[in-house]
Amino acid sequence: MSLQIPQSSWSTTPELEDLRELSRSFMQKELAPYQDRWAAEKKIDREIWTKAGSLGLLCLSIPEEYGGGGGTFAHEAALYEEQARAGDAAWGITVHNGIVAHYLLAYASEEKKREWLPKLATGEFVGAIAMTEPGTGSDLQSIRTRAVREGDHYVINGAKTFITNGFHADLVVVACKTNPDEGAQGLSLIVVETDTPGFRRGRVLDKVGLKGQDTAELFFDDVRVPAANLLGEEEGQGFVQLMRQLPQERLIIAITAVAGLEAAVNLTIDYTKERTAFGRPIFGFQNTKFKLAEAATEAVVSRAFLDQCIERHLRGELDVQGAAMAKLWTTERVNKVVDDCLQLFGGYGYMTEYPIAQAWADVRISRIVGGTSEIMKDIISRTL
Repeated sequence: MSLQIPQSSWSTTPELEDLRELSRSFMQKELAPYQDRWAAEKKIDREIWTKAGSLGLLCLSIPEEYGGGGGTFAHEAALYEEQARAGDAAWGITVHNGIVAHYLLAYASEEKKREWLPKLATGEFVGAIAMTEPGTGSDLQSIRTRAVREGDHYVINGAKTFITNGFHADLVVVACKTNPDEGAQGLSLIVVETDTPGFRRGRVLDKVGLKGQDTAELFFDDVRVPAANLLGEEEGQGFVQLMRQLPQERLIIAITAVAGLEAAVNLTIDYTKERTAFGRPIFGFQNTKFKLAEAATEAVVSRAFLDQCIERHLRGELDVQGAAMAKLWTTERVNKVVDDCLQLFGGYGYMTEYPIAQAWADVRISRIVGGTSEIMKDIISRTL
């Protein structure tokens, strides 16, 4: 018997069930068989993006007038859950769909929306967002990448690191300083198309987990882009734009955390009922039962809180504090539960051919990416 999770009203429509079925089929056919090769190569095959685009899996919550699916965040959430349950650790769809496309939808000019969003929706373009720098992580006010206005262009110089989709990206939303003397008010977001002279990619980075995901270094050497590529009506809006979009990014991380938690518990229940020791299934030992009882409870409680946050977000009511709480709670829980589950696999849990070992390595980043757990606690404490 698998983990029994009560379903929320946001996730049970016939349309979403059809989307889940399509997503599962796509991931089983196009993603699951190639995980080992992609992990070795540190990137997925580029055609995965166009295949997904042909099925309508890209830009699900972008209006149809811009080439998107015309859905809501619920459609995105269903896709991300199925990806996590499939054990895929390579396809950077959450960044492309849930983050980059929404920065363009919210802040690009009408002309640029019509130019860029349809390409993201078909997979002709892969999207990335470049915030982190070699010397700057969560402290976005301290970034050093510089954009200088010269007539009808910006000239960008700087370096970024840990950029998801960095190897395949055709379009990058770059956080840069347009006025280095104004702190947060001097930060702007500017879009760079990667065929622009002066843009270059560095290493595809070797990570502890998510090994098949193309996480790369990016460099900008006198990259000239049209001034129309600035997101927003004027310079200096970047920090506010980031703060407005981060709740959705953190909710996406929470979604993948909870779906991954549920998958790990189900995987471990099955294993402990099949594997025997001292003449009986491992599940028959009291310690195993108690550990899985705790894990199942963590999963159900996390799911209830997550569903509440998704419903708030669909109503436009999820605030910065709520998103921070969702990310903090779910990522801490998934790391604890997956570690406990791995222990129940014994020595096999440490072998990379076992999905629980991959999950253990992959979920560790969730406490760091999108703002560390410590940053989440600081954000929450400001409202207390």
